[in-house]
Amino acid sequence: MSGISQENQTLRIRELDACKRVLDSGDYVLGPEVESFEAAWAKACGATEAVGVANGLDAIEISLRALGIGAGDEVITSPMTAFATALGIIRAGATPVFADIDLATGLLSLESAESCISKSTKAILLVHLYGQVRNMDEWVSLVERYGIDLIEDCAQSHLAQSQGRFAGTFGRIGAYSFYPTKNLGAIGDAGAIVTSDTHLAQYAAQLRNYGQSERYMHTRVGLNSRLDELQAALLLERLPFLEEFTQRRRSIANRYNCEIKNESVDMLAPPKEESAHSYHLFVIRVRGRDKFEKHLSEAGIQTLKHYPVPLHLQPAIRDPRVAPTGLSASEVHADTCISIPCHPQLCDDDVSKVIATINGYEG
Repeated sequence: MSGISQENQTLRIRELDACKRVLDSGDYVLGPEVESFEAAWAKACGATEAVGVANGLDAIEISLRALGIGAGDEVITSPMTAFATALGIIRAGATPVFADIDLATGLLSLESAESCISKSTKAILLVHLYGQVRNMDEWVSLVERYGIDLIEDCAQSHLAQSQGRFAGTFGRIGAYSFYPTKNLGAIGDAGAIVTSDTHLAQYAAQLRNYGQSERYMHTRVGLNSRLDELQAALLLERLPFLEEFTQRRRSIANRYNCEIKNESVDMLAPPKEESAHSYHLFVIRVRGRDKFEKHLSEAGIQTLKHYPVPLHLQPAIRDPRVAPTGLSASEVHADTCISIPCHPQLCDDDVSKVIATINGYEG
């Protein structure tokens, strides 16, 4: 039940035409395809600016650096996320501080995050885990109260919106990934930053291109993180399908939320608004996860764990800074979470099979 190679033929033809368009143009780096995609993505996100970069990790690092966050600064984030979230903080020169999650949602706990704020805190990097934005009024109020920045890790939350605002537009800046498995995915690495702050966008655009303010004039120490013309062209062709694919994910998720009934399975809290979850992943928690995983595998149903090792337990992060009360919820979640199929290429019979197989599991 893997959907990454099951795209419809109309989209595949458009993608092949896009490849030819780029090859025929002779523009391969920071050309018209990138400019067109940046404009289209900013509009799709309800932002005024988008800056294409090489990947989601770079989007986080550049976002932090554009805000002037670096050595000696602390950034609070979740340990329940991909390693790139913490790595972006580290590469910017800052120190990640891990707050605990809310076990009901898997998302960062506001109370735990507040307990981590110190005089060195410059920002909260809020991960919209699995595709959900939630309680954004409270997060905005928190950062305003302490005079720190809100940065959004939107790698999994394409088109998720709450109260009419899209992921990436609640804070100063939002970082997106277009890795192939994302809801809007390229055929390699790709990413973008969104903001409605023109100055931040200009700063980010310089940082991604060696720190150039103009050709051969390097006013900042930047990096090589340019979105390729080819990936931008492919993303432009895929973008018109994103809304349809997102609605299909929501439809599948609604069936799961309504029809999965098994005492061994803990469902995560559904979103407060249907539009607030884009269901990049549909995650449940299961006691006896290995047995459950084997049960589904024998039925031909693929599962994955997102994420089995929280960041504060990763060997690469030595002496991690964590919330005063610890990270017990994150550790429970990591030991029990499992992702079940929720991609838009699943047919209704596939969804029914997943539900029946889970309901038939004896823990």
